[in-house]
Amino acid sequence: MLLTTTPNIEGRTIREYKAIVTGETIIGANIFKDFMAGIRDVTGGRSSSYESVVREGKDIAIREMIERARQFGADAIVGIDLDYETVGKGGGMLMVTASGTASDPELSQNKLKSNLSPNFPRAFLFNGPLVVILQKK
Repeated sequence: MLLTTTPNIEGRTIREYKAIVTGETIIGANIFKDFMAGIRDVTGGRSSSYESVVREGKDIAIREMIERARQFGADAIVGIDLDYETVGKGGGMLMVTASGTASDPELSQNKLKSNLSPNFPRAFLFNGPLVVILQKK
């Protein structure tokens, strides 16, 4: 599955736009994380416990979005947008949503070359964003 935040993919033509797809998750932070974050607020520094919750929420939302795109037979999701909101009593929970357009791209005549080994996900660098292709297992 090819994922990008851009509305198109350099070097590829979108043959078909399949559907708008989303993934959502709501994650609660526990009292220990709240306590440790409170200490960091006083002493300064980053809260790695909250950062890991944010990363986990993002990863879950993206995985759900990919699964929905696969149900439409898509090979890519373009125009990906991530949103973060606090919800619940006192803002104690984090809601993460991922959305994009499931699509079917084709490689243009100017084929792109990867400089990574075949054991890694394919990554192509352009004069723009990094585009990563996740391979099915």
